[in-house]
Amino acid sequence: MDRDRKRLPGFAAVLLILLSHMTSALEVPLDLPQPPTITLQSPKDYIFDPRENIVIHCEAKGKPHPSFLWTRNGTHFEVEKDSKVLMKPGSGTLVIDISGEKAEAYEGTYQCTAHNEHGTALSNSIVIRQSRSPLWSKERNEAIAVQMGASLVLKCRPPAGLPPPVIFWMDNNFQRLPLDQRVSQALNGDLYFSNVLPEDTRSDYICYARFPHTQTIQQKQPISVTVLDNSPDGERRPRFMMPQGTTSTKTVLRGETLDLECIADGLPTPEISWQKDGGELPSSRMSYFNFKKMLKVPDVNEADGGDYRCTATNNLGTVHHIIKVTVKAAPFWVSAPRNLILAPNETGILTCRVNGKPKPLITWLVNGVSLENAPEDHSRKVDDDTVILSQVQSGSSAVYQCNASNEFGYLMANAFVNVLAEPPRVLTPPNRVYQVITNNPALLHCASFGSPIPAITWFKDSQTRVKNGDPYVIHENGTLEINVAQPLNSGKYTCIATNNLGIKENHVYLEVKEATRILKQPEYKVVQRGMSAVFECKVKHDPSLIPTMIWLKDNKELPDGRFEVNTESLTIKDVTEDDEGTYTCIMNTTLDQDSASAMLTVVEKPDPPTDLELTDQTERSVHLTWIPGDEHNSPTEKFLIQYEDLLHQPGVWINLTEASGTSTTAQLNLSPYVYYSFRVLAVNHVGYSQPSQPSSQYRTNPAAPDENPSDVQCSGTMPGNLVISWTPLTGFQANGPSLEYKVLWRQKDTDEDWSSQNVGNASQLVVSGAPIYVPYEVKVQALNDYGSGPEPEVVIGHSGEDLPLSAPDSVHIMVHNSTLAEVHWEPVSFPSVRGQLQGYKVYYRRERGLHETEEDTQEQELVLTFSGNLSEGRLPGLQPYSTYNLTIRVLNNKGEGPPSPSKTFKTPEGVPGPPSFLNAINPSIDTLTLQWGPPTNNNGRLAGYTLKYQPVNNTNELGPVKVMSFLANETTITLGNLNSSMLYKFFLSAKTIKGSGPVITEEAFTVMDTTRSHPTVETGKGPTEPPHPTSPVTQSLHPPFHKAPPVGPAFGKVNTSMLEDGAVISWEYFGHHKNVYVEYIVENSKEDWKKELVNGSHWHMIKGLKPGTSYKVRVVARDPADPTVHSTDEVLVAVPAAASRQVDIATQGWFIGLMCAIALLILVLLIVCFIKRNKGGKYPVKEKEDAHQDPEIQPMKEDDGTFGEYSDTEDHKPLKGSRTPSNGTVRRDESDDSLVDYGEGGDGQFNEDGSFIGQYSGKKEKDTHEGNESSEAPSPVNAMNSFV
Repeated sequence: MDRDRKRLPGFAAVLLILLSHMTSALEVPLDLPQPPTITLQSPKDYIFDPRENIVIHCEAKGKPHPSFLWTRNGTHFEVEKDSKVLMKPGSGTLVIDISGEKAEAYEGTYQCTAHNEHGTALSNSIVIRQSRSPLWSKERNEAIAVQMGASLVLKCRPPAGLPPPVIFWMDNNFQRLPLDQRVSQALNGDLYFSNVLPEDTRSDYICYARFPHTQTIQQKQPISVTVLDNSPDGERRPRFMMPQGTTSTKTVLRGETLDLECIADGLPTPEISWQKDGGELPSSRMSYFNFKKMLKVPDVNEADGGDYRCTATNNLGTVHHIIKVTVKAAPFWVSAPRNLILAPNETGILTCRVNGKPKPLITWLVNGVSLENAPEDHSRKVDDDTVILSQVQSGSSAVYQCNASNEFGYLMANAFVNVLAEPPRVLTPPNRVYQVITNNPALLHCASFGSPIPAITWFKDSQTRVKNGDPYVIHENGTLEINVAQPLNSGKYTCIATNNLGIKENHVYLEVKEATRILKQPEYKVVQRGMSAVFECKVKHDPSLIPTMIWLKDNKELPDGRFEVNTESLTIKDVTEDDEGTYTCIMNTTLDQDSASAMLTVVEKPDPPTDLELTDQTERSVHLTWIPGDEHNSPTEKFLIQYEDLLHQPGVWINLTEASGTSTTAQLNLSPYVYYSFRVLAVNHVGYSQPSQPSSQYRTNPAAPDENPSDVQCSGTMPGNLVISWTPLTGFQANGPSLEYKVLWRQKDTDEDWSSQNVGNASQLVVSGAPIYVPYEVKVQALNDYGSGPEPEVVIGHSGEDLPLSAPDSVHIMVHNSTLAEVHWEPVSFPSVRGQLQGYKVYYRRERGLHETEEDTQEQELVLTFSGNLSEGRLPGLQPYSTYNLTIRVLNNKGEGPPSPSKTFKTPEGVPGPPSFLNAINPSIDTLTLQWGPPTNNNGRLAGYTLKYQPVNNTNELGPVKVMSFLANETTITLGNLNSSMLYKFFLSAKTIKGSGPVITEEAFTVMDTTRSHPTVETGKGPTEPPHPTSPVTQSLHPPFHKAPPVGPAFGKVNTSMLEDGAVISWEYFGHHKNVYVEYIVENSKEDWKKELVNGSHWHMIKGLKPGTSYKVRVVARDPADPTVHSTDEVLVAVPAAASRQVDIATQGWFIGLMCAIALLILVLLIVCFIKRNKGGKYPVKEKEDAHQDPEIQPMKEDDGTFGEYSDTEDHKPLKGSRTPSNGTVRRDESDDSLVDYGEGGDGQFNEDGSFIGQYSGKKEKDTHEGNESSEAPSPVNAMNSFV
């Protein structure tokens, strides 16, 4: 004992040293020497079908390939001597032909041995047994008679088969007998009745046994059961029929299924419940069967042992039974031995860790021989479940077997020890590409082999060594794991396997891909039948992966037909109820997938209610019930109940009442004398159902009216009459036949008796002979053959009115100012009104102005009505300095009374209206002439006019104001000392002694200073003066002022001109429309007119016109409140072709000076030549020019605007320093000053009619050359030609 204690610490140290040599089960390449390894073998328990061959598998690998031997029942089995037994070539698998032979002869225990020169491996011991399905033993079953309520057990007792048969009970028609809480089948096949009932009587209770291997079914003789009821058993407490007693035991092996059952009798039928004493039931693994009479716990472990209590309960008591469960265990692996590959002089260890209950016994074998009988090996040391091999040498390879057994079974495993000296080799294929999704683990394999076992080293991108640690894990088998792969982990990885015999490397590649994600998931849809449903499924995926989208319905493929799958959606057309379900879109790539689901609910209008029934019928009510129809997935919100009155309104259905969507009944209030028929409609979110079938007819008896006519009124339509009207009752409200109305009336506040008259089918009664406008009391009562309605309410009204008799007295007028007067009068007496006083009407008319001598017959009479009993009123809006005439009449509902005596009054002077017009004419460089007209309404004695004007610069800033006054007879003025090319704004108002009236405004330009510009020269004509331009008018009234109404057309003259930036359109406009447009279109084009809004202006520039194109232009005024459209005549605007924008060198000063010098030299030469010619003959200039033609000095043709030959005639020379283009226009030097440079930024220009167009908001910039210039580039020769 002491010696053992001393050995253990040393052994533990050896174990620690040897842990470094333990490896997982290494695969030795088959080209290297290795002991046999069993790769396939039959199960330990092999039950064969005698109709088929017996096949016992035994496959193994090794180098060299192993040979195979068999033992049967512990002795050598000579396969070659049995003609019925065949061993497959290259394999140990046996095929035994048992046809024509007794299969029992081959039953037994078989074991296979695989052997080569490096060792021997053993298979498991395989027990071969023949399947059996024995016949049922013959027996005669006695008929069973049992009292009703008693318990009963029908025994099955099936024959013992191999494997055991499956039991079930059926009748003669092969129909399974129904099982329930009262009738159950036990595990042993018996049929238990907790209590019998009369329906249990039958003569064909048959127990069947089905044998799985042979697929045969055998049956027991039928059992007859008769249930008697002459002395039935009474109720009783539960009692266990199986298992019996209070306790029982059950043993189960670890890993098997625990089956517990409790069946009890009793009346009423007991209920079974389960619990575990001292613990909890394994609810996650257990399940109930046979109406909770059976408890199953699969994959049993040691914790499942204990006391299980089953309890049977009915209303008379409770009974318990305890099943004591013991869990045993056949041997099971904790750690099976693994193959060892050792280099010479290395040390290794084999471990065989097993467990079981009871504890298994472990024995070791080597090459199939127990260690006690094996040759002695000093390098081998055995300690229970461990074998240590020290300093192994070449040639000591072997196969070790570990066998662990107890009473419930055994385990056996082979593990070889292969002694090799082998340099490293990498088994993983080179350049393998691994693809993984971002944030998922990546495993890069480096399967290797070598002896000694190679050490594995990893590098990334052939540079960085990968170390064990986050995010990398290098496993024992060399695999490199990246826990959470990211795109930066992509790249080339190199694994290097090294041992003392060499080195080997391998390259692999990692690609980290973007995850497939559904960005927009399909959403829950509620769709009405017949409509379309669209599910969207938008996905994002790695662009290098090829995606595939599929759609499923309820996890199955989509049906054929109305399903349309698009790139990112699924459309279901003409939806039906069958399309309801869960739709899933799945996006697959080669690496991952994502999916999302949504439900489709199909809704429809509800089906109509059915089975209408009338109950609890009374004179005034009935109870209606119905059965709701199918809601079609949309809950019923309410029910609408309608009725048809077959007596008064046949064919017309009227809404009676509503009931909640959960109701199936309603109490209906009825009226007398109606032939009712009812129907019901259901309403859900989709709509109304079809009406139900009508109910049976229900008639109510007649009765006196419940109500009187409504809306009773009393009024007179003529003097002295009284009209009494009402809304008649409907036939439904009549409550009976012969409906009439009793009409009663009398004067109010008198002691007169009620006058009355019965009226039949009518809605009014006219009473004549009544005093004028006297109050009356009126009431109307309904009656029929069964009595009168309730006491009617009294209504007050008046008899008919007549015209008033008298006029207002004491009329006098107070004038407050030039436009307002106040009139006063004495009201008339109420009796003279002879009706309801509505008010007073004041009639007044302007007779003439005080400055006029004759009466104005054109003035209309004005009327003001003052409601109520008033005695005064104001007259606004009078015209100043005028005479008015006034009368007053009293007013009632019948009409007006006589007029009051006429009164005349006068209004004082007021301020005048605006001048009728203001025009600016005859603009010049520094003057403008203004003309205006007197106001339409002077409103007094006109005292004169006030004129204010001020300049406006190009930034819309106003200059200083100048003020001038004029006499009343002055209507024109010429203003001098104005700035040239300047916009002026004018304000003119008229005045009387009361002050100035509203202002009228005008805007106008002075003319551009053209004294330094060249006049236009036409071919063959001298210079012409431009016509005097007129300024474009932009006449507008300030909002607070009054504008004179337009007379005649809304538009006046329209002018056009062309600038470099576009066409300028100006117009005269006198209208009041809010929206003014300039519209234009290419001449002879069929396109729509283009329009530009120009509100608040009287000119506009159209930009972007195409050069060389003619356009039609018009100005249009529209107003949303006025359907009339005003338009000018169409004018034609020709846009010239684009001009050359290059700078003409001929206008440059330095060039002009140079040309003058050259011309002077030429002139001197000509003089010298002329002198020589006169002295000695002609100078042959002409001949030499003809001989030496220079294209740049050819004579210019007349159509170019130049001369055809040289000439010294002064009369034909052009102006010095100028050049005449071919189109005859004169160009302006860039150095010239003009109004364009200082005023309107080049926008100012003269029209064809001489008017000047410009803006005061433009930018100042130098003018560019305009017109159709010659595109010829300037040259010294061309310039010279202009001077000769």
